[in-house]
Amino acid sequence: MKNLQFILFCSINAQIDCVDFEFTIFKELNFNSFYMSINKFALIRYKTIDNCLQNRFRKWTLEDLMEACSEALYEYEGITKGISKRSVQLDLQNMRSEKLGYNAPIIVSNKKHYSYEDKNYSITNIPLTGQDLGTLSEVVEILKQFKGFNYFQELTTMVTKLEDKLLKQQNKGKSYIDFEKNELLKGLQFIDIIHKAIINKKTLQITYQSFKAKSSSQIIFYPYLLKEYRNRWFSMGVNKKGQTLMILALDRMVEIAELLSEKYVKPNFNIETYFNDVIGVSKMPGQKPDLIVMKINKMNAPYIITKPLHTSQIVLKEEVDGTVFSIEVIWNFELEREILGFGESLKILSPKRLRRKIQARLKNAVELYK
Repeated sequence: MKNLQFILFCSINAQIDCVDFEFTIFKELNFNSFYMSINKFALIRYKTIDNCLQNRFRKWTLEDLMEACSEALYEYEGITKGISKRSVQLDLQNMRSEKLGYNAPIIVSNKKHYSYEDKNYSITNIPLTGQDLGTLSEVVEILKQFKGFNYFQELTTMVTKLEDKLLKQQNKGKSYIDFEKNELLKGLQFIDIIHKAIINKKTLQITYQSFKAKSSSQIIFYPYLLKEYRNRWFSMGVNKKGQTLMILALDRMVEIAELLSEKYVKPNFNIETYFNDVIGVSKMPGQKPDLIVMKINKMNAPYIITKPLHTSQIVLKEEVDGTVFSIEVIWNFELEREILGFGESLKILSPKRLRRKIQARLKNAVELYK
């Protein structure tokens, strides 16, 4: 199920083209009803032919297309028998026709060279057909069946996004849900690379430049986890140098390469529970959580109650002028920023050292306005 979540995330947020999306879903779920009258081998061939015909720096003969399709089928499916001329001719015919909704403007010059008449055309740019939308709607309905189970609650947002994507397509581009997003966010291209490295236990060489560094440096990194926080992505793992635990921001990564010669070092701690006592991603190995008691004024108390700051949140006392509550978390930058975000509506009661720190930061903030 986690693989399915990742596929849906990529298809929605990274805007994978419809052919790649269909093929990935088919391969992952193996549901016959998803094939939309064409099998995965045909999808590979169509995508390969499409890539070839988009390349206008080369003249493509039927034999060239046969060779390209054969190589693609071998690479993705291990098929070695190649492909017949008749199959490629039928593929070209299907791509030209309305049968699949492609209506590809494929032309033949000099009676042997194939190309797109429209240089900007690609089958990946066409909108989803009514049949596609119907099938994807069925997929949504299937996924929605899991939303009531505790183990699949994380599917809720993903299914809602997919539903909105379908509605947007059916309503000619109109969307009725505005999800939080950052169009300028960097580093998203590294998500898939890191995810595969974690699954396959591969060591990575990452060229990285932190905000404080004047230049980039290379890190030999054993990735253990991908984590999202406030629309930024991070990877937790161990740096080979010193065997230190690190949390790297993907938007500070410059380049990633897989080191096949470097042995992967497995984690010696529980990855799934590592961030249980943290708001955000900042945590030092061995750092212990603090019991933090706060009071929120009456006007803003409903925001804290309906959207807890952390899963450990407990309401301790209801008072006339507000609510006293506690959380048990690591003291980090993200915690301070969360507290400061409530401004004058929230007060730290304990521990005293955190109370003094927030007080000092608020005084500094006031000085900026004098």
